[in-house]
Formats: sequence, C-alpha cells, structure tokens
Amino acid sequence: MSESPESEGVGTFGPALYRLTQAVAVVLAAFAGAVAVAGGGIGVLISGGIVEPETIGYHLALTVLQFVGFGVGIVGYVAITDDRELISYRLPTRFGWGLIGVGIVVLLIVQFVFGFVLSEFGLEAGENQVVLIGRENPQFFLYMILVSILVVGPVEELLFRGVVQGLLRRAVSAWPAIVLAAAFFGLVHVWAVQGTIGQQLVYAVVATVLGIVLGYLYERTGNIVVPGLAHGLYNAVLFAIQYVAVTRAFI
Repeated sequence: MSESPESEGVGTFGPALYRLTQAVAVVLAAFAGAVAVAGGGIGVLISGGIVEPETIGYHLALTVLQFVGFGVGIVGYVAITDDRELISYRLPTRFGWGLIGVGIVVLLIVQFVFGFVLSEFGLEAGENQVVLIGRENPQFFLYMILVSILVVGPVEELLFRGVVQGLLRRAVSAWPAIVLAAAFFGLVHVWAVQGTIGQQLVYAVVATVLGIVLGYLYERTGNIVVPGLAHGLYNAVLFAIQYVAVTRAFI
C-alpha cells in the first residue's frame, strides 16, 4: 500500500484515534446495512414463496443478503466521503497470484496448528453457525464454497482490510494497522459463533491471527483482490473438508 502515516510521529494518539473512530463507524454502518438488507430481504423472499424458513435456500439467501448489506455500508461510506482512493483493486499480477496461493497455504497451516494446540491443552473454539447448519444439511457446504469465493471473502476483505486497515494505515505504520484491523476482524466473529464466552474468545483469537495473514497480503500488494481471493478460497477449502468429513464421500 502506498498510503503513509499522516504525521511523521507514526503512532501518535490524535491521528490514530481519529482513524480508529472512522473505522468503528464504518464497521457499525456495515452491520446496520447487513441487518436492514437481510431482515427486509429475507422477509420478501419468504412472503413471495421463494424460500421457506430453515431450509438450505433460506440460509444461503440470508448469508448472501447479510454480505450485500455489508457492501451497502462500505459503498455508502465511500460515496459519502468521496474517498475513492481508500480501496485499491486491480487484476493480480503473477506475483499476486503467487501470494494468493502462499496465503491460502499459510492460512490453512495456521488453522490446523491452532486446532492441534487447542486439542493438546483440552481447549475448544466456538463453532460458526454456518458449520452447524452444514452438519445438519451437508449440501449447504457445497453451496457455501461458491458463496465464499464470490461473496464472503471479497466483502469481508473490502471491509476489514480495504476500509479498516486502509484508514488506520493513514495514521500508523503497517504492522499496527494490520494488527488492529485483524483484531476488529476477530472480534466481530464472536457474534457468529456458538459456545461459551471462553470458546467464543478462542475463536476470535484464531480469526485475529488469520486476519493478520490477510492484512499482510494487502499491505504487501496494495491490491484488495489478493486477500479477497485468498480468504474466499481458504474458506472454500475448509467447507470442502467439512463436507467430506460429514458425508465421508470418499470412503
């Protein structure tokens, strides 16, 4: 990323607090958009007989609508502030594609290392509601592979790396911006996770570390498409693994 801190005193309280406040406002706007779009949209789909409650179609539509709502919040912020330079995007170069591949591998390694370490210490992370739905309806995992690549990964990266990290990067140096944005990313996942408070916090820590990897990809390339694809494809691999584990398709 080409943005540099707004003052030579990198990490100074004033600019950092201002950008942090902006980041919080955008995240809240994105969640408000998600609630409004998902709540209104799913009601229309049900009343129109397009989906029935608690079916695979219902959960897929709700997921997509939530992320469309996130997008509305992001677009709304950019439109209101006219800050079109905040998010940098373009087709990945050969180097970018290489980083996407490496990023997916690193994300998977982090995920499995955390799983191993937690099991060794008798700890558990909470479970994402999407996983719980898929275990009851394994076909849901297959649909989520496509949704993750096209919707979930790109939109979450637009919000947390493009906007949140991008704003923070204007006030502080790279690593503080990456870590703070990743902490936002981890924290908001608590609401999508079932389990005890401790299990939810463990999940948030894992998500934060994954967010740091994604944040580095954005910092390294200055191209939101790179972490967006890495994130979506990483999720897709996990959903494929979940599908195989539930259905034992290859056994």
